[in-house]
Amino acid sequence: MLALTAAGGPRIAALNEAAEAAGLAPGEPLADARAKAGDLQVRAVDEAADDAALRRLALWATRYTPTASPWNAENGADGFFLDIEGAAHLFGGEEKLLADLSSRLEYFGLPARFAVADTSGAAWALSRFHPAPCTVLPSGEEARALKPLPIEALRLSPETCTTLRRLGFKSVGLLLDKPRAPFAARFPAELLRRLDQALGRLDEPLVPIVAPPVYHCLRYLLEPILTQEAVVALARRLMHTLVHVLTRDDVGARGLRLCLYRVDGAVETVDIGLTLPTRNVAYVARLIDLKLEAVAAMQEASFGFEAVGLAVTRAEPIPARQNELIEDADDAGRNERSAALIDTLRQRLGPQSVRRFTAIASHLPERAEALAPVTGEVPPAPRPAPEQEAEKPRPLLILPHAEPTEVTALVPDGPPRRFRWRGVTYEIAGAQGPERIGAEWWRLANIPDHSRESGNSALDEEKKLGPRLRGDERRHAPTRDYYLVEDADGRRFWLYREGLYERETASARWFVHGLFA
Repeated sequence: MLALTAAGGPRIAALNEAAEAAGLAPGEPLADARAKAGDLQVRAVDEAADDAALRRLALWATRYTPTASPWNAENGADGFFLDIEGAAHLFGGEEKLLADLSSRLEYFGLPARFAVADTSGAAWALSRFHPAPCTVLPSGEEARALKPLPIEALRLSPETCTTLRRLGFKSVGLLLDKPRAPFAARFPAELLRRLDQALGRLDEPLVPIVAPPVYHCLRYLLEPILTQEAVVALARRLMHTLVHVLTRDDVGARGLRLCLYRVDGAVETVDIGLTLPTRNVAYVARLIDLKLEAVAAMQEASFGFEAVGLAVTRAEPIPARQNELIEDADDAGRNERSAALIDTLRQRLGPQSVRRFTAIASHLPERAEALAPVTGEVPPAPRPAPEQEAEKPRPLLILPHAEPTEVTALVPDGPPRRFRWRGVTYEIAGAQGPERIGAEWWRLANIPDHSRESGNSALDEEKKLGPRLRGDERRHAPTRDYYLVEDADGRRFWLYREGLYERETASARWFVHGLFA
């Protein structure tokens, strides 16, 4: 027996068969239950574990339909809704679907009650209060079936049910033909809403355990499969089936979910994300194979998988493209090869392990780019004009932090002639520059010191762009003059002088910021 702490002391939340035979009932105070049966074994309710178990069971039930929605009742009678419209014929009808569901739950040691109706409210009421443990209600018979049921069948709050019973309304049938205005004035809105939902007058959308897939294909097996090769081969056949509808709608798969239904009732899910939409069966099968190698799904196969499902969780249009006689054919092929490489690395290393540089609106070199996970299509690399490359050269490697260096120059604000860095002295054979980069005064100058705790939006933007400057440095960030220098051995460095001589500083400081190839 499970006990739930409530006002007035602990109360019974759930019972086993022995406790029910002793005359105990859910909601009864625990003290009264002990007076009736002194040899009770009581356990505290673990709501988090119950919710997790119900979600796992609802996920397993997606083997019957993609839309499974769990509910949690206050008295401990938990369950889930299944939207079987369009899916019952796969099992030979609603009765056979219920028979298969009932036998599998009994095998798991979970006795259950079932009902099929046009509305979720009527199905809930019949599964809880109809004398038969399994009921299939014909369409349009909701009012007739609900009349003899108690008012608790409308999923009302305990307070509303108590008030209705005091007024003499003990069954749903007594409410059906009464004027609605007095109920609307006396009772909460849930009374009429639940009544209309049960009768089909008001829609009641279900919240599925997972988002319904755009395209879905499920295969039931006569014998369970155990090996990774068998799973990949079956997934390949499922993708072949999906390709026909994807081609019909001119779309491709950007996100896929492989569901492996184990014999013991557990469900293993494998999500595949793609950089570009695709309908390539061999490509998808290869990614699934790589993903299965990286996860523990096959190691926990237990007695094998009795059903395998493949769903397209995200579909995007694939525009028609001519493959010949166009100038950008090589670019299109290059993008597809890059996407294939990225997808392969993501399946092996994980989606957060593959990143790319994204441009940031900042003039400062160390903040001009940021690493971000690859979540969408990889844009083609920008191709600056040759004259732009010559005017603003950028090193292949930028140091994480600019490192101080000792520089010798003919004049304080002139190009460097010699510098010493990391204990080595370099004689400069040629220098190019300067390229002047000023402080981003429009973003940094007006940020007060106390704003880093105030949640200021400007500070948030500064945080996105990279490491922050401190206090006065933020207000008075000096100007930088960058030089590309080459030593006698052909090594090229990117140096900058910090501060304008006699205007921002009395003695210039030099830093090494990057290395060229």
